[in-house]
Amino acid sequence: MLSPEQRSKLDRTEDTFFYTFPRFVTHADKYFLARLTNLYRERLEPNSRIFDMMSSWVSHLPDEMEFAHVEGHGMNEEELAKNPRLDRYFIQDINENPKFPLPDNEFAAVLNCVSVQYIQYPEAIFTEIHRILKPGGIAIISFSNRMFYEKAIAVWREGTENSRLDLVQSYFQSVPGFSDPEIIAHRSELGSFLQMLGMGGSDPFYAAIASKQ
Repeated sequence: MLSPEQRSKLDRTEDTFFYTFPRFVTHADKYFLARLTNLYRERLEPNSRIFDMMSSWVSHLPDEMEFAHVEGHGMNEEELAKNPRLDRYFIQDINENPKFPLPDNEFAAVLNCVSVQYIQYPEAIFTEIHRILKPGGIAIISFSNRMFYEKAIAVWREGTENSRLDLVQSYFQSVPGFSDPEIIAHRSELGSFLQMLGMGGSDPFYAAIASKQ
């Protein structure tokens, strides 16, 4: 689906080097995170099994919701160990090995927050997401306009916010068996150029949601 150039990163060293040291920061503002938590509150089923893919030290799951199991994945063990909502986690560079060590039809939801821009082989990853979801299970892919620029793939770096929405939709559409993705978009009141100048405004919020048919 993507050409080798579109998949390329400015920093071509192994991702494991980049994530050697923990980053105990949040990668979106409080308005983005509030919208995300509320979306999870509306769409996730209590007492279900959740896979939090490309996770970190902070959970965005609603505090009042209990889940049967929350499986985490990421690249830095110190970050994942501090995440209070993870029942278990594993470390894996999914750009090197896209196969999740997880059973088929296992999870009611797969979550990915502000990390989809780093996936070099989305066809393989979204196939895996489909595989591990239960029939009727949902995937929620959320993102904004922030990124580690040197680690985002070229097609993302060089795109617009609208083209990135189209790109994530195409990732779902590349895998037979996903529903047509639902798109949620809350754009910033200020343009991206004014935000870059430090003029304020909240981070834009985008989410693509699809279910396993």
